[in-house]
Amino acid sequence: MKVYSQYLEHPIFGIVSDAAAELGVRCFTIGGFVRDCFLGRPCNDIDIVVEGSGIELATVVSRRVKANLAVYRNFGTAMFKYKGMEIEFVGARKESYHRESRNPVVEDGTLEEDQCRRDFTINAMAFSLQREDYGALVDPFGGMSDLKNGIIRTPLDPDTTYSDDPLRMIRAVRFATQLGFRIVPESLESIKRNVGRLDILSRERIADELAKILLSKTPSTGFYLLEQTGLLEKFLPQLSALKGVETQDGKGHKENFSHTLKVLDNVAAMELEMGRESNLWLRWAALLHDVGKPATKKFDQKAGWSFHAHDFIGARMVPQIFKQLKMPLNEKMKYVQKLVGLHLRPIALVDDIVTDSAVRRLLFDAGDDIDDLMILCNADITSKRDNVVRRHKENYKLVKEKLVEVEAKDAIRNFKNPIDGELVMKHFGIPPCNAIGQIKEYVKEAILDGRIENNFDQAFVLMEEKGAELGLRPVSLSEDDARS
Repeated sequence: MKVYSQYLEHPIFGIVSDAAAELGVRCFTIGGFVRDCFLGRPCNDIDIVVEGSGIELATVVSRRVKANLAVYRNFGTAMFKYKGMEIEFVGARKESYHRESRNPVVEDGTLEEDQCRRDFTINAMAFSLQREDYGALVDPFGGMSDLKNGIIRTPLDPDTTYSDDPLRMIRAVRFATQLGFRIVPESLESIKRNVGRLDILSRERIADELAKILLSKTPSTGFYLLEQTGLLEKFLPQLSALKGVETQDGKGHKENFSHTLKVLDNVAAMELEMGRESNLWLRWAALLHDVGKPATKKFDQKAGWSFHAHDFIGARMVPQIFKQLKMPLNEKMKYVQKLVGLHLRPIALVDDIVTDSAVRRLLFDAGDDIDDLMILCNADITSKRDNVVRRHKENYKLVKEKLVEVEAKDAIRNFKNPIDGELVMKHFGIPPCNAIGQIKEYVKEAILDGRIENNFDQAFVLMEEKGAELGLRPVSLSEDDARS
């Protein structure tokens, strides 16, 4: 019996051990905390499993440490926070499942029965908190060996584990991606057989797992596995549709699925290199940036394959994708939609003579998201030919320098029209009407085109000019009055 008491130095473990002894129950810390101890990964969550009432033990311990206890009687759990850790207590359980639900029928059980219901061997290990064998490892399924060998394996037959709770199939992919482990072949085959069980899952739970895959160091690993096992087709068919290459007259197009995942990995690598916090929604934009290509794919005998307007079509698809995954239809979705819709714009500036006007319009449309857009566009430069990548990277650098130059000069990023509707109505003595929008648009376009600078004086002159063109006459109001 190996003892690992060195991992139980946090004071909560001793307090839990003493309280359990007084109550006459056995308890263990189990799951992710144990796994991460051996992996050397930080973990702020401690799961305590009790052969008895988890709520009763949690109540006693929380009183001793003077922590606020949250009790969830429907689930038989309780938790509190103490000295930087979140500690959750649950009674040891054995479970059975109905085919139509992932919610188990739960009965009290032993530690061994509780370990049987865990998803993977590496998450089924436990440290004893009994005084007589404090820190002893309880590892009935060889989780330690699987950790050393980098293996994702289920404690029981995988068909049983995955059919009982199909979310575990996506969790297998997630752990393989986060840890750089491999899913054993029999488990992969089981996932393929049980993919239909995903229908009983809530889309919110799927989206949560996808977020964790997206935020991993090399997220492409997870999406290749999701595609290989048939899971991706079940909840994100728009991405699966990117897979494959069609050839006509000896001409083939880029394999858009692998390209998309390369762009996603590029974004993750750039964020790490720049020391930026991982941006989930930027990674969603990378994942969906070419999702409009299947709907826009066309072949011309002279020009070959094209995907015209896939940026526009892809942006229109984003709300539906978020809706089907029950993700927020708020500013996060609009951010992803914006980046998908704009992802070709900087590249278009590379191909043409870079004018101040084109750069101003890009800055205006992207606003505060311009830096993230440029990361996405840089990540989108992929090719098997090094000289092509090098040329595009050099041109991209030119555009980026131009962005900095124009932004410093014209302050377009947070553009605010110097002329607002209230001023137009007051100056010309008119009620709300179409003319107001025409005047404001005229001034805005003049600034973006560089015909006038982004300041009030020049904008005011242009407002009067456009007003006269529309047959409007100013009332008795000076420019100084207008400024106020």
